[in-house]
Amino acid sequence: MAKNLRREFLKKGLAGICGAAVVPGVMGPRSARAASAAARFTSAGAVPALPSRPLGKTGLVTPLISMGTAEAPTVEFIRQGYDAGIKFFFSATYYGHGNNERLVGQALKDLPRDSFVVGTAAAAEGTDTRAGALPKDMKAESYVKTAEESLKRFGLDHVDMLFLPFAEKREFIVFDPVLEAMTALKKQGKIRFAGIATHGGCDVALRAAADAGVYDVAMTSYNFKIGNKEAMDEALAYAAKAGVGVFAFKTTAGGGRAKAGAPPFDSDAALKWVLQNPNVSSIISGMSTVEEMRKNLAMIKDLKLSERELQSLKLAAASPELDLYCRQCRQCAPQCPARLDIPALMRSYMYAYGYRNPAQARAALDAVEMGGDPCSACETCRVSCASGFDVRERITDIARLKAVPPEFLRG
Repeated sequence: MAKNLRREFLKKGLAGICGAAVVPGVMGPRSARAASAAARFTSAGAVPALPSRPLGKTGLVTPLISMGTAEAPTVEFIRQGYDAGIKFFFSATYYGHGNNERLVGQALKDLPRDSFVVGTAAAAEGTDTRAGALPKDMKAESYVKTAEESLKRFGLDHVDMLFLPFAEKREFIVFDPVLEAMTALKKQGKIRFAGIATHGGCDVALRAAADAGVYDVAMTSYNFKIGNKEAMDEALAYAAKAGVGVFAFKTTAGGGRAKAGAPPFDSDAALKWVLQNPNVSSIISGMSTVEEMRKNLAMIKDLKLSERELQSLKLAAASPELDLYCRQCRQCAPQCPARLDIPALMRSYMYAYGYRNPAQARAALDAVEMGGDPCSACETCRVSCASGFDVRERITDIARLKAVPPEFLRG
């Protein structure tokens, strides 16, 4: 039955996002290839220190590239990044249902504890991602327990950074039980720094984190396609003045690996664009191949944007084939009679087609309450997307991923 479902799924058009990533048994050979490539990559000798920036008031200095591990294929690959000079590694409790934290823990095991920084995003139990709200009856103790479960999966006595994800609204970020939990975890030595992570409402979120007085770091979406650059740059400066260290993600605006037929995309140009802002300490880049790692590490050695690179970004910004980035503005949510969490579904679509990561796409889908064909009840879609996406087409397309058993997805 499972094989039939997968075959039908691939036949209907999402084969491009899956490929080897969903075929059982592929991870073994791929792991061997990754280990072999890792050995070749580091065989030249000692790795010089990477270009770095201070991280807010933390006292840490971070390389301009940090590793987002959601797409990391093996323990060896993460160690490869460490050996190449990457020292900051990020996971999340919802990556692979906690398995990614275990993978990272295994990769960093036996390394000197002061030689790397590890962070994770842990959602509070009962978080309403559609409304951007936490349970009114939430207790600080429950979030402390969530953090402790992460520590067990990592196999560490503490994580350096704990991020509260889906933090788009001020009331979410300054919610007393969360602030109480973060403060307690610091005092107990279970985390060194508290942070937020946000996909939308980023300028508001950064200011709220700076004002709260508890958060030391923030992870925010920031890329060349944002529609509110002036407001974001002001918020980044505001956070920096308050001593909050900022990591940027979603930095290629979903365009790094677009659907077939799209024009070439210069990911180096997109990353350089982000790092033009001195208030961004580091980019959290999801990497899955040695080639991607090589490109990233070479890119940060020269951040000057050439005229060719600037033209490439202009072309990418105007290309509908590369338009996978949802701004998470949430203007769509009130328009949907089915009350679907459309921003989460658009992120899932981007993870699938842009990142080629069906496991992460499925994780985003699983967090959304919907039926197998969520748009079938409406004869016409009433949702008008600020970015011009065909919302119904994308939801109908990505919802089919629900039919694929999780065991066929990497992670």
